Amino acid sequence: MVQRRAALLDNRAGGRVLSDIDLEGALAVCSRDAVGSVLATARLEQAVGRGLRSAGGSLWGYEQDGELVAICFAGANMVPVVPVDESRTVSRALDAFAGLARAQGRRCSSIVGPADAVLGMWSRLRQFWPAAREVRDDQPSMVIEHAPLVTPDPRVRRSNPEEFDLVLPACVRMFTEEVGYSPVSGPGGPYETRVRNLMAQGRSFVRVDKSPERPRGHVVFKAELGAVAGGVAQVQGVWVSPDRRGERLSETGMAAVVQASRSEVAPLVSLYVNNYNARALAAYRAVGFRQVGTYATVLF
Repeated sequence: MVQRRAALLDNRAGGRVLSDIDLEGALAVCSRDAVGSVLATARLEQAVGRGLRSAGGSLWGYEQDGELVAICFAGANMVPVVPVDESRTVSRALDAFAGLARAQGRRCSSIVGPADAVLGMWSRLRQFWPAAREVRDDQPSMVIEHAPLVTPDPRVRRSNPEEFDLVLPACVRMFTEEVGYSPVSGPGGPYETRVRNLMAQGRSFVRVDKSPERPRGHVVFKAELGAVAGGVAQVQGVWVSPDRRGERLSETGMAAVVQASRSEVAPLVSLYVNNYNARALAAYRAVGFRQVGTYATVLF
């Protein structure tokens, strides 16, 4: 199978399947756009010392004049990273990646990353792959590299593993609201495992409010650092309980996440958000985030 993949890419000048010996070069490509590539970089950093097999996907590369200039991580999510200015090189790299994606068929649940690369990939694949469920073509990519401009909520903290039964329902509600279907697949399922792992890694943040009716409390704000790599911590899954919306919990909660992340995880905090989500954009800007690019997501 590896030989077949290599041949398919070799028919498109400069493209090939990468191996463990290419990890350093692939990470160098990602470093040219640390914010745009963080999803791929997280997978590659995981593979350092353990091998690409541990990253849960394949890694493709595009070379020009013997230099690796673009990569694409193809796993549960397909993440093209093409930090190149010259349009012909961009086009050829996307041609190579799309050729392999067409040959193997769709295996990913999404294509996600910088908008030009994602939409370029999808334009090459849409006639050959099943229809996308949704294309989100304008998702502002935002960063903050300084202290938040809003006073952090002192009640936002890292979740504890023993709070899994409190945190999971909030995560499921967020995912269902955002994507349109429930990710639940039962105890030990991939989504449940991911939530547990983020909690165990100290990358899950919550505010839990208690009441006489709920003595153990319930989650009223939550967010995760879904990807941490290359000096960037990307916030994902920001959610406020519907009964508490309008209280600025997203602003003060995100300020707390930024403060903790910058001091303990990575100096640069990023996120991406749908352009039509005016309320979220206003909240993030109030905290101090600024737009540095645009993401896109093709959902299947």
